[in-house]
Amino acid sequence: MTLAAGTKLGPYEILAPIGAGGMGEVYRARDTRLDRTVAVKVLPPHLSEDAEHRRRFEREAKMISALSHPHICALHDVGHQDGTDYLVMEYVEGETLSDRLVKGPLPNEQVLRFGIEIADALDRAHRQGIVHRDLKPGNVMLTRSGVKLLDFGLAKMREVEEAPTGLSASSLATRTSADRSPLTEKGTILGTFQYMAPEQLEGREADARSDIFAFGAVLHEMATGEKAFTGKTQASLIGAILHTEPPPISSVVPLAPPALDRVVKTCLAKDPEDRWQTAHDVKLQLRGIAETSPQSVSVAAAAPVSRGSRARILWLTNAATLAVATLLGIALYRATRPDPQRVVVSSIDVPEKTSIAFDSGAPLVSPDGRKLALILSAGGGRTAAWLRSLDGSVVRPLAGTEGAVYPFWSPDSRHLAFFADGKLRKVNVESGGPPDIVADAPLGRGGAWNREGDIVFAPDTGGTLFRVSSSGGAATPVTARDEGTGEISHRYPSFLPDGRRFVYEVQVGGGGSQYKHFVGSLDPKETALRLPFESESNVVYSPPGHLLFVQQGNLRAQPFDADRLRPVGESFAVVDSVQVSSIVGFGSFSVSDDGVLAYVGGAAARFSRLVWTDRTGKEQETLGTPAVHWDPRLSHDGRRLAVAVEDSRGNSDVWIHDLARKVSTRFTFDPDADLGPVWSPDDGRIVFTSYRRGPG
Repeated sequence: MTLAAGTKLGPYEILAPIGAGGMGEVYRARDTRLDRTVAVKVLPPHLSEDAEHRRRFEREAKMISALSHPHICALHDVGHQDGTDYLVMEYVEGETLSDRLVKGPLPNEQVLRFGIEIADALDRAHRQGIVHRDLKPGNVMLTRSGVKLLDFGLAKMREVEEAPTGLSASSLATRTSADRSPLTEKGTILGTFQYMAPEQLEGREADARSDIFAFGAVLHEMATGEKAFTGKTQASLIGAILHTEPPPISSVVPLAPPALDRVVKTCLAKDPEDRWQTAHDVKLQLRGIAETSPQSVSVAAAAPVSRGSRARILWLTNAATLAVATLLGIALYRATRPDPQRVVVSSIDVPEKTSIAFDSGAPLVSPDGRKLALILSAGGGRTAAWLRSLDGSVVRPLAGTEGAVYPFWSPDSRHLAFFADGKLRKVNVESGGPPDIVADAPLGRGGAWNREGDIVFAPDTGGTLFRVSSSGGAATPVTARDEGTGEISHRYPSFLPDGRRFVYEVQVGGGGSQYKHFVGSLDPKETALRLPFESESNVVYSPPGHLLFVQQGNLRAQPFDADRLRPVGESFAVVDSVQVSSIVGFGSFSVSDDGVLAYVGGAAARFSRLVWTDRTGKEQETLGTPAVHWDPRLSHDGRRLAVAVEDSRGNSDVWIHDLARKVSTRFTFDPDADLGPVWSPDDGRIVFTSYRRGPG
């Protein structure tokens, strides 16, 4: 039955069709009494033929209509007109989770957020004695305000008085995989096969734990993009649900949080007694993972493809979180090939009692895209290099790398070079052993290693770039400062494909984001060439021909002709909000030879506000005006706040906010950077870092 626009069902005027399925047709309609848009579902005739069934249907509908929850699509009304039963529901705009999953798995943050919302909705319904019985991605709507569960409780209303006592494969064969209608009749089952609990398939009574099983299957699909159970036939699908375990999420997404794997596995236990017993339990587990995510590393990568076409991205979200996404992989890959890639999301736990030292180097992907080096800080602030294979699950420290900063890889991915204790050092990450000293470097600021064994590096914060053999020896300068233009420091080199030329950063003036970028050469006869674009971070070359840099807090890619040494066309945005330190001109990102990009997400420190919040995160009061803030420190008595504030020229000074009087006072006035304030024990003095006598 198809209703024309203008048809009236009670006070509801049909406007346009929305969709159709086994449970009938859905229309967008107008409630003429309240002048609001609603969704009207016209039910199939079999639900209207039996008077007793219709009375039961109306009774159940009234119970569902009393179920009020922000993540459950509300049932407003139920009606009967001219032999037609219909439901009137909240009109929800968005896309179904099923449609979203066609594009690939969800990012880890969304898996957790949506999972918590679904679990909360299930918990509310279960507490009121209502079981969904047909939870699946098609019944989850993604909206701007979060998820909305559709058809909540309607599955129970569709159940006939006599529950089926058994079920054979032959009785299931009458339902095709394309038939999504979970109608309940004698001898058939209720629900959609891929998400049904074993007890439902066996004809036993379904309860809240059956919904939890379906929820586990939905979580698995959100995280991996793959259904938890599959089969070429309905019989083989049912056999898989009854007798096999789905592959762990971590086997599909190698870096998935182990805790999420455990939550889903418990949801999908065959015996209801072995599952989480309430949706509230599942919600608490997911919330716990979400709350501890700052101590974990999330990873999203392109689905496995050949080595020649692999393209992935790693990203870091905050002070202790590393995440991986495919935004750059997709952007750069599509620049040369049109084939889209799927996204896989997972995560890594950062070892306890450590944090990522953002000011000591980016999360560094090896050239072969197989390993990730992290500079982590333990107790006392002492840093060290840690290694994580992207094919494994262990993050391990590299012996002898205590104090390491600004690491860089050898081209064969076997050695990691780094600066520590006034020296440039290298360590073999495969065989181990103590690091070898390569050269003197009082305060190293980045390096690059070519296939001929040459290393170009910045040994200090106030000088030029030098060249040295990776086996050690005398270091010789390869760049020269133009002091007439105010050049202070050359730093952060990155080799171009020929292994002779390299891009590097030049700091001009003091204490601010005043940087130029050049192409230099190992050939002393070649003159440095300035790149014709602005960047507030270092520039990194990325195959198959892009320069990556941070501009206004966002990571951008500039197509680049490495033979003619010139940009080609316009740059394009790769990732929004990437952390960059304008004080040292360093962006937290790195890239491998095959397109794996790691970056620290969240440039929130730029143009940020100082805001008091309560313990729930609700904003209470704003301090000062929007600006770039660094290192806020409360006095011991809690009455004042010291913070470094960056001005429009990139210079920073220390300011003090009197919290009681709501007065802000500038504390330092030097034209070079002052930052990092620390209160004395009696709150009478402030110690701070200053660039007034030179960087560092």
